[in-house]
Amino acid sequence: MNLVGNFWNDIFFAIIVFVVAIIIARVLRYIIGRLVKGASSKLKVDPTKYNFLKNAVEFIVYIIALIIIFNSIPKLKSYGTALFAGAGVLAAIVGFASQSAFSNIVSGIFIVMFRPFSVGDRVRVGQLYSGDVEDITLRHTVIKDFENRRIVIPNSVINNETIINSSLSHENLCIFIEMGVSFDSDVDQAMRVLQEETMKHPDCVDNRTQEEIESGVPQVNVRLINITETAMQLRAYGWARNPSDGFNLKCDVLKNTKRRFDEAGISLAYPQRMVYIKDNNATRN
Repeated sequence: MNLVGNFWNDIFFAIIVFVVAIIIARVLRYIIGRLVKGASSKLKVDPTKYNFLKNAVEFIVYIIALIIIFNSIPKLKSYGTALFAGAGVLAAIVGFASQSAFSNIVSGIFIVMFRPFSVGDRVRVGQLYSGDVEDITLRHTVIKDFENRRIVIPNSVINNETIINSSLSHENLCIFIEMGVSFDSDVDQAMRVLQEETMKHPDCVDNRTQEEIESGVPQVNVRLINITETAMQLRAYGWARNPSDGFNLKCDVLKNTKRRFDEAGISLAYPQRMVYIKDNNATRN
């Protein structure tokens, strides 16, 4: 009677464990389905492509249920040890092979949740890649660089890099415009020319507050920031509405300032070296 009673107790225990596992698996599938559906709608991808995530979670729940059953029933414990040892090796192989894919998917979901950038933003990823974000998927992000090339970067790589987002805020950008003039040039005149060319550019905006305007702060400041071995380094601080306008501002001001410098007789700096030649014959004479 005890053997029969223990047998039915084990069967009843196994049924309870499986019922609980089914309930937990269904709940987790629902939660993950909602998360994937929300992320897929923002990323504009088909959520059915990522149903394997829900299936994987359900599979893990059932595996845990089997482990509990085999460890709780003495007659099955010896068989369970050998069975799950082999399954553990297989799971380790599969997990190692899919580690990169899962990492990219999780990183893509984090990008959607925390939104360090969005489609259309101008970003710089690390020190190598710059451009406009063209597409974001659960696996990778596509950036169109300034040469109209598409750069496909895995999301896990982006999450480990420093991201500079020039479109994250709508504030004006300060553009540094630097030029080096020779030591024999009139530095005050050169600073004045650089300031005038920056201020009259159509993409240069007035970023001063009302108090700064009333106190006479110039719209564009020009500073002598350094004196090197070959040049007096000037820097103009111009303001633009966005990175594109700032790029145009810098290029045009450099061109127009060079033309004004030529007209005013202001020379740009260039490397100079003085070479002394020792005449050994003259010394002997």
